[in-house]
Amino acid sequence: MKRLLLSLFLLLAPTAGLYAQSATNLSGIVRDAAGQALPGVNVFLRGTFDGTSTDTLGTFQFETQQAGAATLVLSLLGYQPQELPLTLNGQPLKLSLKLEGTPHALGSVVVTAGAFEASDEKRSAALNTRDIQTTAGALADVSGALNTLPGTTRVGEDGMLFVRGGAANETKVYMDGLPVQNFYAGSVPAVPARGRFSPTLFRGTVFSTGGYSALYGQALSGVLLLNSTDLSQETQTGVSVSNLFVGASRTKRWEQTSLDVSADYTNLMPYTGLMPQNVEWVQAPRSGSGSVKLSHRTGQAGMLKVYGTWSAQCLAIRQPSPEPAGQQTVALRNGNGYLNTTFRSPLRRGWSIQTGIALSRDDKDVQPDTLRLRTLEQALVGRVVLTNDSAGSRWNLKLGVEGLGQQVTQQYQPRATDADTRYETSFTEKRAASFVESDFQLSDRLAGRVGGRVEYSALLDRVNAAPRLALAYQTSEHSSVSGAYGRFYQTPDNSLLLVQPNLRFEQATHSVLTYQYNHDGKLLQAEAYHKTYSHLTRYDGQDMRNAATYDNGGTGYARGLDVLWRDRKTVKNLEYWVSYGFLDTRRQYRADPVSAVPTFAARHNVSVVGKYWVPKLNTLFGVTASYGSPRRYHDLNQEGYNQGVLPTYQDVSLNASYLTRLFGQFTIVHISTSNVLGRQNVYGYRYASTPDASGQFNRVAVTPTAPRMLFVGVFVSINKKNPGDVNERPE
Repeated sequence: MKRLLLSLFLLLAPTAGLYAQSATNLSGIVRDAAGQALPGVNVFLRGTFDGTSTDTLGTFQFETQQAGAATLVLSLLGYQPQELPLTLNGQPLKLSLKLEGTPHALGSVVVTAGAFEASDEKRSAALNTRDIQTTAGALADVSGALNTLPGTTRVGEDGMLFVRGGAANETKVYMDGLPVQNFYAGSVPAVPARGRFSPTLFRGTVFSTGGYSALYGQALSGVLLLNSTDLSQETQTGVSVSNLFVGASRTKRWEQTSLDVSADYTNLMPYTGLMPQNVEWVQAPRSGSGSVKLSHRTGQAGMLKVYGTWSAQCLAIRQPSPEPAGQQTVALRNGNGYLNTTFRSPLRRGWSIQTGIALSRDDKDVQPDTLRLRTLEQALVGRVVLTNDSAGSRWNLKLGVEGLGQQVTQQYQPRATDADTRYETSFTEKRAASFVESDFQLSDRLAGRVGGRVEYSALLDRVNAAPRLALAYQTSEHSSVSGAYGRFYQTPDNSLLLVQPNLRFEQATHSVLTYQYNHDGKLLQAEAYHKTYSHLTRYDGQDMRNAATYDNGGTGYARGLDVLWRDRKTVKNLEYWVSYGFLDTRRQYRADPVSAVPTFAARHNVSVVGKYWVPKLNTLFGVTASYGSPRRYHDLNQEGYNQGVLPTYQDVSLNASYLTRLFGQFTIVHISTSNVLGRQNVYGYRYASTPDASGQFNRVAVTPTAPRMLFVGVFVSINKKNPGDVNERPE
């Protein structure tokens, strides 16, 4: 290990000052055969450590103390290396260079198994920021929009991402490469949660539903990768007014730096008083939040970003109960703080670095009736990734390490007013991971990705090793077949570790096969998958706080087919996508006495999303229709387990975005309504703890908090130098 670290140090160390001669400045631009700029080209002098990588515009610049004859070397994955003889005499050299593609370059073929990527057209973009904002029924929530993609099941009472038969905690979120510990805002049972982050914060998302990269871990089902924007485009002020919240933002742009500050306040009391509700709000949801984002460009291609946000929310809801009282009141108070700092930059000899740290603190206080449950989670995560895209003409290399320190404390009071009966449990976790990965080309039609990840948990006192492999074969100019295989590990959920920390890693194995066609605004992706689970955590459902009943004997499987069709060009001004997911899954975990279909899994899921731009009205109209086949539930009045069958899930949502000018400022008026047909979806049942005189357990249905959701908002951009054209479709 010491020799490896020493070698890396010597490889990356600067050598300025070793020579006394006057420095020579080398600069220029590198293009491909078609004349397009090439970013990420490794440019260096042979036999020295002097060099750099081209920036996003294909330009480079560096100084060298070398003198006399020298050789300039250019290399980039997929292109033929080039060597150029030079004479260095202290005079600046400005060069215009060209790289030719290798005879067996794959071009646009990229390993795509399990991934829907929003920011990279070469990897079949599915959703971008505008898609998330304008998808009817999503209400600008990242998870709400992603739930229209195949591989997900809409679980209306939770609002989170449930991927391919996996629970919500099996899908993890990464922001700029760093894991986010508390992505969702606080919620109580049967009140769906929303993501904490606005989609405008991100330039792209990657939603991997299986077979994902070795760079990411701690997720048995999938990962959501969020990549934040770099420098803001221009100085401006934003004002938002709606029937649910008010907000303001200010962006200041300098040449190399931008600063974004925003704040908003939400209060649903007026709304819940006017619109019909299925529940009684003792205190309608209220929340306030603020955020600061600083971006600074360093050098030609480096970027430092600091993002911090704080939010607080509270609510109290009275829900129907099967117990004799007939109602149950649940209150919530939640405070959350998050700080994310990242830095990326090219180094030398084709190497680049991406590193960062993130701090999070989440304080959640839930009071169901007279009980009180307060959970405080604090975490620090750090990550360093070294990448060399010029390691060879047919392969690259990624090396990285990741660490986490986490402390979770939970206080339980049977009577909220009696502090003397408070019970407290806690645990401290220290987890470390390292990973290596390489993308490679085997022929003109075959590419691959191979990697591995090793993790150690101090709390579990265990180590795991997770190999990953993916291959892609180009079947035609616009189509490919790809496959992925991998092993994935995850520590048990925090709620389980608070009771019994002496557990082991839960495990899943993914096998994925994908066909993809992408041409002229049309995308077809079909993916078959098989996933097996082992070492899932189990316990006695009748005695959940008894640590002695906990073990890792749970198993399960999930298999199915996901299909996505997206069309942007067949009909002018219309774009739409249709997704279908078939899921066959069973598992025995948590309190399951036997293997059964999970309550959060639906066998068939269908979504149809359409968006139509009407130029004469300056309006973008949207519609989303969703269907989910009946989910299972455990009926206490029947023999067996999870044998009950719910009604189908159906929802039709509409929205419209009208572009105009208000007092000369670019303005968007947005109207959205969910479940316009007023269907009373049923998400499950609550049962009484004891049977009645006839031996039957009384029950009440779990339904949405309201028959419909109506949103009306006005968003004004003030002092924009480049205001949007109200006659053009928003992009």
